[in-house]
Amino acid sequence: MTFSGDSGTLGALADLGEADEAEARTPRQRGKRFGRRRRREIGLAYLLILPSLLIFGIFVFYPFFRNFYLGFYKTPPFPGLPTRYVGFDQYSNVLTSQDFVDSLKTTVGFALLTVPAGIILGLLLAVLANQQLRGVGIYRTIFSSTIATSVAVAAVIFGTLFNPVVGLLPWIGIDPKPPILDNPNLALFGVAIITIWQTLGITFILMSSGLQSIPDELHEAAQIDGAGPVRRFWRITLPLLSPTIFFAVVVGSIFAFQTFGQIDILTQGGPIKRTNVLTYFIYKTLRQDSNDGKAAVLAIALFAITFVLTLIQMRVLEKRVHYGR
Repeated sequence: MTFSGDSGTLGALADLGEADEAEARTPRQRGKRFGRRRRREIGLAYLLILPSLLIFGIFVFYPFFRNFYLGFYKTPPFPGLPTRYVGFDQYSNVLTSQDFVDSLKTTVGFALLTVPAGIILGLLLAVLANQQLRGVGIYRTIFSSTIATSVAVAAVIFGTLFNPVVGLLPWIGIDPKPPILDNPNLALFGVAIITIWQTLGITFILMSSGLQSIPDELHEAAQIDGAGPVRRFWRITLPLLSPTIFFAVVVGSIFAFQTFGQIDILTQGGPIKRTNVLTYFIYKTLRQDSNDGKAAVLAIALFAITFVLTLIQMRVLEKRVHYGR
């Protein structure tokens, strides 16, 4: 008993000694210890994000600043000749040229044709597939199946359908002269139809996930109060679905401004430059005209336009987004 009591007393005295030692440390000593721990944590954080920084630096930041640098140099029309420094004159000449203005108008028109129509169609299909019906899973699979279709495959499918000889349109009595993809007035609409169909799967999935996150109790309460399907859609479904619609508008706009594959496969920017969107204009300037400086200016312009458009959408549309449940 005595030995046990003495051990307890010694342990208590040791604890008091450590507490007195901790209290005896000066604020300066505690600050140094905190600073060392803080530096270790910061060093570990930078070590963890270093791989991502390297990837972004090599594949994103360096090409961006390299393009900006190349825009100051005018590429000679013949290969082998040295480039010439022209400063911001090339930026001014390219961005005020009629070719750039026409290409920008075509790109904006293409976005206006594809983004609203794709979102509306995806929303309608999602509302239909959200019904509690037997076998509705089959329709959900069909509606979302286009997400597995690449741009090249979609372009080949619709290129065949639009073909005036073996396509579908002549069989149903529609035979425009000239064919759709060769018609200056219809080519952009044809490419827009292909894009809407190809992106319909992802839009449908987004809208379906948004609809399934809306509580059923809200619809049941509104139905008890006498609200019909249309009123419930406008008063409950659409406001609660606004975050998903906002996301689809922003992402769809960025995708529309970066469209390239279907135009390269089907129209090559024609006929008479009616489908010459900015991405294909950049490609043609770089690959066919071998004008690196002008292509760099166009690439920087496309980035700036997309960035500003995204900021405007987030500033304007986000005010109409309802995040409450």
